[in-house]
Amino acid sequence: MTPTAVGFPEVSGLLSSINRAPEGFEPSRDLPQGFMEFFLPLHRVFTPRQQELAAKRLEVLQASLEGDKPRHRFPSDTVRNGWRITLPEWCQDQRNQMTGPADDAELCVKMLNSGAPGVMLDLEDSCVNEWSHHQTGVDDILACLRGQLTYYDEKRNRTVTIQPSGTVIFTRPRGLHLNQAGVIPGELVSASLFDVCRVFYGIDPAELKHPLCIYIPKSESAEEALWWRDLFQALAQWRGLPHNYIKCMALVESHPLAFQMEEFAYNLRDHIIGLNLGRWDYMASLIHFNLDDPDWVLPDRNTIPHNVKFFQNLRELIPEICHHRGILAIGGMTALYPSREDAELNARALAILEKDKKNEADCLMDGAWTGHPDQNQIAVAQFPYPNQLNTRPKNASRYPDLRPVPEGIGDRTLKGTRAAVRTVIRYRHGVLSGRGASLLDGYMEDLATDRIYRLMIAQRVLHRDLVPIKDENDQAVKHTPELITRLFDEELDRLLRELSASAGPEEADRFRRARKISEAMIVNGEFNPS
Repeated sequence: MTPTAVGFPEVSGLLSSINRAPEGFEPSRDLPQGFMEFFLPLHRVFTPRQQELAAKRLEVLQASLEGDKPRHRFPSDTVRNGWRITLPEWCQDQRNQMTGPADDAELCVKMLNSGAPGVMLDLEDSCVNEWSHHQTGVDDILACLRGQLTYYDEKRNRTVTIQPSGTVIFTRPRGLHLNQAGVIPGELVSASLFDVCRVFYGIDPAELKHPLCIYIPKSESAEEALWWRDLFQALAQWRGLPHNYIKCMALVESHPLAFQMEEFAYNLRDHIIGLNLGRWDYMASLIHFNLDDPDWVLPDRNTIPHNVKFFQNLRELIPEICHHRGILAIGGMTALYPSREDAELNARALAILEKDKKNEADCLMDGAWTGHPDQNQIAVAQFPYPNQLNTRPKNASRYPDLRPVPEGIGDRTLKGTRAAVRTVIRYRHGVLSGRGASLLDGYMEDLATDRIYRLMIAQRVLHRDLVPIKDENDQAVKHTPELITRLFDEELDRLLRELSASAGPEEADRFRRARKISEAMIVNGEFNPS
């Protein structure tokens, strides 16, 4: 959606730049010895393909905004031929997968010591897309894979190590929509390729308890699975490993992919062990692909029920497809986090978690995502051991409505718009401070939820003459660009007033910059996950 279509004037020069290697970067010094000789041939093959796939995404989005929406496809012969995947024993139990930023060593160790069956170490949404954070994240991942990562616990005055366990460790690289600059002079490289290669080059397969596992993010078509398949097999061939050595799970977090999940899994059938409903990115994508439609102006985010039809229909379809083909179906993240300091919030968060995960289990999911060690036991308890692979729903629809209009749910309020404005400023302030995910008012906000809020603000402006947004007196408030600018100004002023007396001027400057970047992203129609 163009800026003029959204209704804002153009703003430029304020958005964050692409991830770039630092000034003075020298590959032979700053990357492992021999890495570039390994990487360059792969770059020549896979980066051009990645660029083509990224361009196709824009074409599909534009077609959707012009009325040609994603839809179910008649299955191809390859999908109808009865193929099935045999799941390895070591990953049969994934009732909870704990996730967090790979650049946080303490969190990585705590997640691996939590007892969770799976842990996903993230170089994507919850990790700041900046060179030093990513290099720290890669180093932490490699240390985790070797069982060697530690952190110093100041409260207990001791060094904490990773305890031996059968936990499956996943690495989530950046998605195919992102590029990495500065590694090769004058060229961009695929960020996905760079991340996977950095990890693969650094491992010794003899040290691992099971094959390397990649969590594929942000896919938008079955065709993209072929890129990942070919990369995994090229890496295995380079090291003389079986062609199916690298295993993967994939997130379903874009609206187009929801209609191509079975074809996507088929293309990765030698590698894939499951699909995951990445609900918050999926909600953002759903808004993005329907930004032209006033019927899709969503209510305030935290008034949308967890079992809303556009989630629930997909939540029931994923296990049907996965179990039919022999792979796991994993549910999403519950945004409200427990608190060890606030007993009321803690009780409410864990009660919501239990209800949410029980719903996913009832939909025949095999496990869920969480982000806090205190959530693990409750999450695991909701799912039958070790999985529900042999369970199929009765009278399941293979082609359900994946775009049911969200009628009769939630509230569309000025208060909700203000909360969205406040959240995107605070989230972007966290990014500028080096945090890819921030706990705000009890909710864990990362790039996915930031994207939801920016899109919600944009759609309220775009459809301001058709969809009423009410104030506290139940009066409609037209969401003009001028109103949004005023809300950004007011929330910035409020955040600056709330700063502690000890906060230095640089903290206030970060909030001001965060405010400018956040509004500029909305103004300029920057809604892709970056």
